Amino acid sequence: MLWTIHCLDRPNGVELRKSTRPRHLDYLERSKGKIVFCGPLMTEDGQAMIGSLFILEVPGRADAEAFSKGDPYSEAGLFESVTIRRVRKHFFDPALVKD
Repeated sequence: MLWTIHCLDRPNGVELRKSTRPRHLDYLERSKGKIVFCGPLMTEDGQAMIGSLFILEVPGRADAEAFSKGDPYSEAGLFESVTIRRVRKHFFDPALVKD
């Protein structure tokens, strides 16, 4: 099953994000078999990270919740809000995905 995890940083969380980022990236590396897509949510001008978005392939909601809770960003209290939703793939064109 596919699950999205939409996380918004708490106000003034920039330094916490920076200091926790190496552990967060290590966690993502260790979780490669679950992550379909992930990346930071950005301000409109693309200058600052303001949250995180994950699309996971995991058996159920409990697995998505466990992944979210195990993220060092979550453990550090970076996120003001976390929304987990099941999603069904309708269409995907990898050729459109650019950095």
